[in-house]
Amino acid sequence: MKLTIDKNKAVGYINPDIYGHFSEHLGRGIYEGIYVGEDSEIPNTDGIRNDVVEALKEIDVPVLRWPGGCFADEYHWMDGIGPKEKRKKMVNTNWGGVTEDNSFGTHEFMRLCELLGCKAYINGNLGTGTPREMSEWVEYLTGTGSSPMTELRKQNGHEEPWKVDYFAVGNESWGCGGNMRASYYADLYRHYQTFLRTYDSKNPIKKICVGPGTSDVKWTKTVLEACYEDANRDFHGFMDYLTLHHYVFPDGWNCKGSATEYSDELWYKSLKKALFMETIIKKNEAVLDDYDPEEKIALCVDEWGGWYDVEEGTNPGFLYQQNTMRDALIASATMDIFNKHSKRVKMACIAQMVNVLQSVLLTQGPDMVKTPTYYIFKMYKHHQGATCVDSYIANNESEGPAEWQIPKVSASASVKDDIMTVTVSNLSLTDAEEVTVDLGGDKVNAVLEAKILTAENVRAFNDFNKEETVTEKEYAGYGLDGGKLSLALPAHSVVMLRIK
Repeated sequence: MKLTIDKNKAVGYINPDIYGHFSEHLGRGIYEGIYVGEDSEIPNTDGIRNDVVEALKEIDVPVLRWPGGCFADEYHWMDGIGPKEKRKKMVNTNWGGVTEDNSFGTHEFMRLCELLGCKAYINGNLGTGTPREMSEWVEYLTGTGSSPMTELRKQNGHEEPWKVDYFAVGNESWGCGGNMRASYYADLYRHYQTFLRTYDSKNPIKKICVGPGTSDVKWTKTVLEACYEDANRDFHGFMDYLTLHHYVFPDGWNCKGSATEYSDELWYKSLKKALFMETIIKKNEAVLDDYDPEEKIALCVDEWGGWYDVEEGTNPGFLYQQNTMRDALIASATMDIFNKHSKRVKMACIAQMVNVLQSVLLTQGPDMVKTPTYYIFKMYKHHQGATCVDSYIANNESEGPAEWQIPKVSASASVKDDIMTVTVSNLSLTDAEEVTVDLGGDKVNAVLEAKILTAENVRAFNDFNKEETVTEKEYAGYGLDGGKLSLALPAHSVVMLRIK
């Protein structure tokens, strides 16, 4: 098998935000996972776990989305500011029916972004909120001078405005965000986004519109038509991003299966469904190319990943699941797709960051575990801010059950500062693969770094109080002879090389 890379043919700039994350008030995602409070015996900074922050800084988190998700459309931001003992409590009806005490609110989230050095993506409440509530949140966050919300922020201890990069009008408005029809949402979006004011012209907030939850592009066409002014072919700043959501339900929504005990067939089903991401992106790209040929609107896949049955003995509403090599390959194959579509895809957020769905970290009391997905983010971080270059795999055979056949190998390549990063995944459950790398006649002068993620047992996972089973290691399976590069890929493995 041959991987051909044309470093002179640029595909698109890989916005670092493609490697973004999502954290919702769901289960132990925020509380216990990220936030333990200032009085906790677990080492923390302003209540935020130090171990989690340090681990996340290792993978260069570029952007974080909050507070939801479905939770966003029931979240009233003013309940989460001011003295904690006076904050209004609520019942989290979406996730487990537990009491939300709002001890983690706007100030705590922005502090987390400061500690991580990442951008803030805030999801506004369209489902049960008002234009005034949304507008005042933006004023509270970013307002300058003297205004009611600016003064309130100062009273609560933050003199200077924060920088908020992204603000979404609702979440999954076709489902948990209001069960709206596309035409109704489109008119609401036009209405609400009008009042998302920019208070600092040097740091305008980018507005995010809810896109489809399936591969059907009727929703996309409807919202674009509503916001599009045919007379002068302009969107008048109504919209900067359109969202896409895609989860891998191995055997369907009602039969997700175990995160760790899955059949060989479910392995192929899972990866086949992960690769369907490209079909969804292509369909929406085609619609956007029609309405927005100047590419002013970007795609934002702000929820993606594997979704399985919760771990035995845990609250079904907390969506806590383990993480194996299957998840690592779902992540690597998905990121390759994002890289190759980076001309239009400018942001993505895995669901979710800690303790929920396909998380990169798990916590249990004072202990923390890095999942296989974490190591994929660590290996792929070198693509951030690089230029994706054209790559093609010749003789990429398919394998798996007839209905669920997948290509054996996934790959992408990028260039930054004269260094090429190549990521290659062997998606095969059982077979090793030999891959030669062709740079169009150019020679590889040196391999600067080579890493691999794999495990002898494909269902292996990292667990508490045990040595890591699935972890990034040095990769010695490449050959470099006369400037020609070859790769020996074990079954179910991901390899990252940085070459000159």
